[in-house]
Formats: sequence, structure tokens, C-alpha cells
Amino acid sequence: MTPTVALTIAGSDSGGGAGIQADLKTFAAHGVYGTCAVTAVTAQHTAAVLQVVTLEPDAVLAQVHAVLADLPPAAVKTGMLATPAIVRAVGDLAARQLLPCLVVDPVLVSTSGHELMEPGGVEAYRELLLPYAEVATPNLREAALLAGCDVEDLADVETLAEVAEALRQLGTGMVVVKGGHLPGDVSADVVAGPGGVVVLDSPRVETRNDHGTGCSLSAAIAAQLALGSSPQRAVERAKDYVHRALRGAAGWQLGQGHGPIDHFGWSERAAAQPEGATGAAGSDGAAGSGAAAADGAAGSGAGAAVGAAGRRPNLQP
Repeated sequence: MTPTVALTIAGSDSGGGAGIQADLKTFAAHGVYGTCAVTAVTAQHTAAVLQVVTLEPDAVLAQVHAVLADLPPAAVKTGMLATPAIVRAVGDLAARQLLPCLVVDPVLVSTSGHELMEPGGVEAYRELLLPYAEVATPNLREAALLAGCDVEDLADVETLAEVAEALRQLGTGMVVVKGGHLPGDVSADVVAGPGGVVVLDSPRVETRNDHGTGCSLSAAIAAQLALGSSPQRAVERAKDYVHRALRGAAGWQLGQGHGPIDHFGWSERAAAQPEGATGAAGSDGAAGSGAAAADGAAGSGAGAAVGAAGRRPNLQP
């Protein structure tokens, strides 16, 4: 069977945990053939970003057109676009309806507060790219920048719901404000869509290995859209996929900083092997993890409507 194609337009992470590397791993885990257009090359590891070299918009467009001409994707995601000029170039493609099922991860600032976009990027996203996105996935700081408010004001899910709905009014079909850095025992993402606002909860995983979670979430959403899921179902399954990947890598010791997540379910499969079994779990099972991610991700699917007296679903990992 010929696989479905997805495209990521994003930066490269030499450490392999985020950026196009995380996107391509996520696509593969879902059984989707991944293609890419690189916007920037970073020299980084788990503890620091050491150097960033940004490509010219023409070079980015050349990559995108090469993919569109020969390997038409069923869904596209954007990650780090680095400059307003690249945002404008990609926005022009979206306006011409060349980027189907577009998922926009508006990479403006890291969760630690490090700026990842040149001045003018916020306006470019608001005016030129978000209006064409089927799903957008800002983190707390990015949501605050795009909505023109202080991140300190985004302290609870009710406020996140207001911001998510305000951003959806820019033209985006569905907005997912990632609330993983809110305090508490659960990781709550707020989803604003045509049917209203829901909160998707999952138990918080205590780990330092969380590098690339945002990239992986948006890539998983794109993969699910490429496979035919509705936007709401795609978000639910993507959240479950990232939760499983966080849980699988919780005890890993890769690097000295924030390590990667378990994109392929290696830990889960290793634990399921008979005692004494040898060999890499990934050799024969890599493709199988896609089905598990796509079809077994019902856990976080039950959303709680905002305003329902604070009730949220009792989710099991």
C-alpha cells in the first residue's frame, strides 16, 4: 500500500529532538511518509542552542515547490520559520491553497522565553499565515504574543479558553493553546473550534526529557489529518501520542539537558518483550507504532467543556 505524504516546513535540530527531525520521526511513527523544507540550520544539543543559520525565503520555497511537484502532501505543518520574510513566503503559498490541511505551530518564543523570530513575526503570523491554518498550536508565551497580552495573565484554563477563541477569530479553524507549563498534576491543553471550547487533560509526566514536544504535537496533528481524521480527533490522538512518548522517555539519559521523547514507543515495546529477549525493538516494530498512535489514542479524546464547574475527564495513561 502506498503511504500518505506529509510535509514539514521547519528548522533543523542537530540534536535530533525537535524541529524537522522530530517531525519526520512523528510522521514515520504514524505510518506517514515525511517530506521536509528546511528554513534554518541550528547547532544545538540538549542543553543549549549554539548557532542558527537562516535560509533565504527563495531557498525555502524551492524546497517546498520541489515536494509539491512530485510528492503532493495530504497535510502540511510549519514549525520554526525564523523570519517574517519566510512567514510571508509560506503565507503566500497558503493563500494560493497549495498547503492542504495546514497545521501552524507559530514558533515565536521557546517555553523558557528565548525569542525564535525576528521583529515583525507576530504581525506576519496574524495577518498572513494563521488565517489559512486548519489548526494552530501556540504555547503559552506564543499565545500571549499573538493575542497581545501578558503571559502572566494566562494562569488558568478559563483565560486560555478566551485567548484561544480570540485567536480563532483571525480565521484559523481550530486553535490549541498548549498549557503543559501551567502548574498542577495534569497537563491541560485548551482547544477552541467551531463547536466551542474543550479542555484536553492528561496526567503530568515528571521528566526532564521534554525537548520537541510542541513540534511533535503539531506533526502528529498533521499526520492524523493526512490520514483522514477530523481536526478534533486529530488533536485528541496527537495529544495522546505525545503523552505516551513523554512517558516512554521519562527515564532516558540522553544528553545533559532536556532530552528527546520516545517517538517510536521503544520503551513500551522493550517492556513487552519476553524476559531475556534480545535485539532492537525498533527493527521490526517501527511501522507498527504508527497504528498504535493512530488507532489507540482514545485516552485523551474525552474533552471537558470549559465552564463545566471545573470538571475534567478522569484519564488513564
